Amino acid sequence: MNASSKSERTRLSAENWEDAALVLIAEQGVGALAVEALARRLGVTKGSFYWHFRTREALLQAALERWEQYGEREVIAQIEAIPDPRARLPELFRRVAHEVQPHRVYAALLKALDHPLVVPVMARVSQRRTEFLATAFREAGLPSTEALNRARLTYAAYVGFLQLNFTLGLPRISHEDFDAYVEHMITTLIPA
Repeated sequence: MNASSKSERTRLSAENWEDAALVLIAEQGVGALAVEALARRLGVTKGSFYWHFRTREALLQAALERWEQYGEREVIAQIEAIPDPRARLPELFRRVAHEVQPHRVYAALLKALDHPLVVPVMARVSQRRTEFLATAFREAGLPSTEALNRARLTYAAYVGFLQLNFTLGLPRISHEDFDAYVEHMITTLIPA
């Protein structure tokens, strides 16, 4: 490796570290997050880390905020842009169903609900997602109370599916069976 390519590899941004932290969390859990392991994985020294973060906890906080903002910035904003309120929910279900990495991070965070940095993030994410779903169900024609209950049921189904598949490690289902499951969820939970 020449000096210029090594120099390029060591110019990591805070976002590079945050992304790497999220990948490690998804693979091994919050407890596995360690500066030295990430530096090795990224092919840099720990000094690169300390250029951006003071502590492991600062990196964890930044990575959690990045993950939290992704859902709002990428997913919710695009779904809200769909003009027909009745088309938003099916599109949301289909889109979210096929985003594997955010699911793995979420499942890892569910296992770390005893961590003081994880709890407030998970509470905010759950609250905002439930509110978003309730609004979407209201806009699709359900009365407020029913919309909120349907939002809670939908979110509970999502979290439960993650728990069953990522936490308990149930046998993987085929892509076809998973797509059929998603379509079943759409017909079951979304008003006609």
